[in-house]
Amino acid sequence: MITSPDNDKLKLIRRLRGARARRRTGLFVAEGEDLIEAAAAAGLEPEALLVAGVDVEARLLAEVSALGSGTRVAGVFAQRFAEPGGEVSVYLHGVGDPANVGATIRAAHALCDGPVILGPGCADAYGPKAVRASMGSLFARPPARAESEQLEGTLLALERGAGRSLAELEDSELEPPVTVCLGAEREGLPAVVRERAGLRAEIPLRRDGPDSLNVAMAATVALYELGRREVLAAAGTRMARHG
Repeated sequence: MITSPDNDKLKLIRRLRGARARRRTGLFVAEGEDLIEAAAAAGLEPEALLVAGVDVEARLLAEVSALGSGTRVAGVFAQRFAEPGGEVSVYLHGVGDPANVGATIRAAHALCDGPVILGPGCADAYGPKAVRASMGSLFARPPARAESEQLEGTLLALERGAGRSLAELEDSELEPPVTVCLGAEREGLPAVVRERAGLRAEIPLRRDGPDSLNVAMAATVALYELGRREVLAAAGTRMARHG
């Protein structure tokens, strides 16, 4: 059992809390039983795995944990990136909140067959907050990386003031592959993406409610609507289990 804070595995986990170390090594840390089980379900083996009370003293693992309450298990994994593709996918541009990036990856895993494509200015999908927010979907559905100019097929820009709602889009306009494009909640999509998008739509909100949804919520609504309209029919869907 590891009893020294100077152990190489503990030092690696501590270093990987920083973005620079993740970029340099191509590794990241997943903490908690649920994430480790999700990795195993995806057939991924950790580069290193530490279980509190088995491989390492619990206090030492807690000291290197990115979780405020500590963790019972931490694994080091290799980062993976997919290629853009699928009948429906999501493109994020300038989304700097890692929780939104992770939650969008979870929504895409649940509702569409394409990955989340990370454009310029997006948060690190393999940072601690994004990994936790993905709830393990990061292992089953790794993100892709691309510039907006590399996107192909039907681009649907989701933004306020688009002039019509998602529900008003015609099925004939939504020729797969469809990429739902979203920008940061405050700044929205840059002009270069809006100009390339053949479609623009918005999610109507109640007048006396908040004036916006966060990016992950907006992506979830859009993907559900596309699935309801049978845009995902070619990929196949199943009823979700809630709880």
